[in-house]
Amino acid sequence: MAHEASIPGIREFFAARADTWDSKYPDDSPRYAAAIAELGPLDGAFVLDAGCGTGRALPLLRAAVGPTGTVLGVDVTPEMLRRAAAHAPAARVVLADCQRLPLPDATADVVFAAGLVNHLPDPAAGLRELARAARPGGRLVLFHAIGRAVLAARHQRALTPDDLRAEPNLRPLLAANGWRMDSYTDTDDRYLVIAVKRGE
Repeated sequence: MAHEASIPGIREFFAARADTWDSKYPDDSPRYAAAIAELGPLDGAFVLDAGCGTGRALPLLRAAVGPTGTVLGVDVTPEMLRRAAAHAPAARVVLADCQRLPLPDATADVVFAAGLVNHLPDPAAGLRELARAARPGGRLVLFHAIGRAVLAARHQRALTPDDLRAEPNLRPLLAANGWRMDSYTDTDDRYLVIAVKRGE
């Protein structure tokens, strides 16, 4: 499960795609909405959208937490974050590395991470940092609007056994870094993993 991503490389990759990202995937919003709805009531919650990109989840999360809740979008790419700020003016957005979050310990009730884990330079360190920022019992949502097989086909790649998003690889990775996997779904029309932060 080798990862060669770096923060400068990630920024360069996404900066070049920021302006066309949403128009490239116009049908994803209902799938985001369905995933967020499955989390149940979030009224008053603090939700961290880790690697928020252009902010497609931010308005949905903002609506879900209600007037007493907080939504914070964090991304490492300025160009993506500018689009996120325009997308969801009622949510706060911050330029930051998800492996070094500008948050105190045990802050987030929910960490929503769409398409993040495979872009982390060090997935174990990233998951540990997300766990640090989540309260005990808080939830981590790993989401993609399509499943692994469809995503691989879109990029003209084959699925390989070392894909860290595969359940046999992801479950122990989560467990070693502060999380307990609660559910795992990988179908053509969505990838959704929900994990719970273990108590201290």
